[in-house]
This record gives sequence, structure tokens and C-alpha cells, in this order.
Amino acid sequence: MGAWDQSRGNGVADEESVGNGTGIEKENLDAGALFVLQSKGSWLHCGYHLTTSIVAPALLSLPFAFASLGWEAGIICLALAAIITFYSYNLISLVLEHNAQLGRRQLRFRDMADDILGPGWGRYCVGPIQFAVCFGAVVGNTLLGGQSMKAIYLIAKPEGTMKLYEFVIIFGIFMLIMAQMPSFYSLRHINLVSLVLCLAYSICATAGSIYAGHSDRAPTRDYSISGSTTHRVFGVFNAFAVIATSYGNGIIPEIQATIALPVKGKMFKGLCLCYTIVVATFFSVAISGYWAFGNEAAGTLISNFTVDGVNLIPKWLLTITNVFVLLQLSAVALVIITSKKEVLIFFFFEEK
Repeated sequence: MGAWDQSRGNGVADEESVGNGTGIEKENLDAGALFVLQSKGSWLHCGYHLTTSIVAPALLSLPFAFASLGWEAGIICLALAAIITFYSYNLISLVLEHNAQLGRRQLRFRDMADDILGPGWGRYCVGPIQFAVCFGAVVGNTLLGGQSMKAIYLIAKPEGTMKLYEFVIIFGIFMLIMAQMPSFYSLRHINLVSLVLCLAYSICATAGSIYAGHSDRAPTRDYSISGSTTHRVFGVFNAFAVIATSYGNGIIPEIQATIALPVKGKMFKGLCLCYTIVVATFFSVAISGYWAFGNEAAGTLISNFTVDGVNLIPKWLLTITNVFVLLQLSAVALVIITSKKEVLIFFFFEEK
């Protein structure tokens, strides 16, 4: 029972619930909410969590999306996606705030589903779907982490013989250890570092694109959209998917549940902090990457920095970019893991 049923008439949290930090009577919290979604954070902590969940290395694929859209459509789609997702996230936040004021604070998407769609929808429909999506995201982050580790390894030792699966195992073990962090609140400092890291590798990627674009070895830039009509149509849909994936990872209810009372207005401040970073990173990487490589932009911008085994940017810049990406990937995976850890705790440790 993640949502609090108003039973005291005026919806004011009693002393025990305030001490618990959630505004929900302690005995009404399930084990997952009690241990993972501790409501102790400020709006700054909320901003750190949101930034880590949304601003991820997927933004390095934005130049590839521009290659299928062109300059005008690419910038318009990126701007519209920012406006739409900010409005959507803020709207969800306002709904959660309103219900909290009515004495029914919802801590998770499945709590919202139970209230909106009816009992059972959260547990048997929304919850499993969200869990499956997050599980896939964690697997994807682990694979990307292994790829980043291998890229760093090959830069340092071009003739190295270690295989990708070995790096995936190493990164997976590292994430298994980090997953022991008990709650969202315990991630606040890690996610602050993650915020700095996403700015760092975005600056590195932007600087690398500008450097490569002015290099004598830079490929000839062509901004036309090539291919047959069918290829272009599917390319547009692929670009939409890349942009939507880059923006659409905000875990709003779970993150808002970590805010200490009173909740009102804090999530909006956190979203403003998050989207300041979003605009600074997404647009700089997308525009500089597409400017430098045109319709030759690869699925990830870092791949464009090496052509036929030759680096277009200094080796040190390529190395630290990969290191920053690797470190932030671990923080992103940790946020997703923590958001779903409460489900496992609920099923395995909740008293029946």
C-alpha cells in the first residue's frame, strides 16, 4: 500500500508519519517504500536524481538522429521534445502534489495506476511493464558499460586480447556491489557527481566535434538526407525514437516520493535544474556533432572520433570522454536499479 488512504478527516499527517518523512502512516507503508523511498531529500537532491535518470549517454546518439532529420527538423524536434516532456513531467508532479494535499500521497507509478484505473492495475499491469522496461534498461547500461571499458582498454593497449564479455562481467560485478546502496536518498552525492560527469563528457564531445570538424582528416560534410524514400521514412521514425528515448526516462513518482514534506513546489525546482542541464548538453552535442560529421554521424558520436583506426581527436581527450561516459553509466544504472529494488523488497520481505 504505497498510497495513504485519508482516515483522519483533515489529511494532516500525524507525528509518527512526519517522523517517518513520508506523510504516510508508517504502518501503511509496504517494505519497499519504507526502506527504499525514504522522504528526506530537498529539491536539489530531486534535481540530481532527475538529471541522472534523463541526461544519460544516450544523448551522444542525437547527431545520428539529426542525420535523418536535417538541421531545421532536427532542432525543432529536439526543442519540442524538451517542451513536451517538461510539461508532462511537471503535470504528473502536480497531480502527485494535489493527491498528497488531499491526504493520499502516491509513491510509485503503480500507486497512481491503482487510483486512476482501479485496484489491481498497478500490481498486475503497470508494475510488471515498468519493471520489465527498467530491467531492459539496466541490461542495456551494463552492455554499454562493458563497451566503454573495452574502448578505454583498446586506446591504452591497441593489441589487447580481452573480449567484450569479460568487460561486461567486470562492469556487472561492479554494479552488483553498488546496488547495495539502500535508498534513493543515499544516492544524492553519487547523482551530484553524475550531474557533473554528464556536463563533462558533453563538453568533451562538443570540443571533440569542433576539433574534428576543423581537422585536415575530417570527413567531407554533407547535410543532405540520402537514401530512398522508404529509407528516409524509416530514418525519420528512428530519429523520433532516439530523441524520445533520450528524454523519456524520468522516474517522476519514485523520485518525488523522496522529497521531504512539504512537497509543494520542490519538484518544479528540481525539474528546472534538470532541464537546464538537458538543454545545455542535448543541444550542444547534437548541433556540434551534426555540424562536424553531417549525414555520416554514427549511432554514437564517440564512434565518429576514430576513422579506420586513426583518431581524429587527441588520444587523451578520447580517453577521458570514455571514462566520463563509463562512470555516468554506472550512476544511471544505479538509479534505475534503486527504483525497482523496492519491488523486490516488497515481494521478498513484506509481511503477509
